[in-house]
Amino acid sequence: MRFYRRNLPHLQRDFKPHFITFVTKSRWTLPEDARDIVLSCYCHDHRQKYELYVAVVMPDHVHVILTPLINQSAKEIFSLIEIMRGIKGASARAINQLLRRHGPVWQEESFDHVLRSSEGLDSKIEYVLQNPVRNGLANSWQEYRWAWQRADPESALMTVKQLPTRRGA
Repeated sequence: MRFYRRNLPHLQRDFKPHFITFVTKSRWTLPEDARDIVLSCYCHDHRQKYELYVAVVMPDHVHVILTPLINQSAKEIFSLIEIMRGIKGASARAINQLLRRHGPVWQEESFDHVLRSSEGLDSKIEYVLQNPVRNGLANSWQEYRWAWQRADPESALMTVKQLPTRRGA
């Protein structure tokens, strides 16, 4: 488990899904092509740095649920800091290049919350998917171009297997 604080407290739990929300700088509305970039950046590292359950890119914010994976070379779990820095950085560079602009795209902080088993992963996924519907952007989440849900959510659930005990120990 890791804990760090900037303006908001952040807690990361190994092998647990995390609900993450981050917002554009000054609630800037992302053009459609920029939303394509953000969704593409999230899907890029799926199954490399994290298991992605769901991602929805709204006009001025993003919701995702993911579980960080193990960085095999470092022999540790990828940190949310590293994951978010990569996604925000890559998407901001691509958006600025596309729009021929400079400056920050995202607010520095993000809201992250470890999902506990009692909260229900399915209900949080449904909450994220229904965001464009609640905001009047689509009649169903399937109609919303910037909503992505993995086809097999159960396969992303991670379990920690007990290591075999050594003989004579």
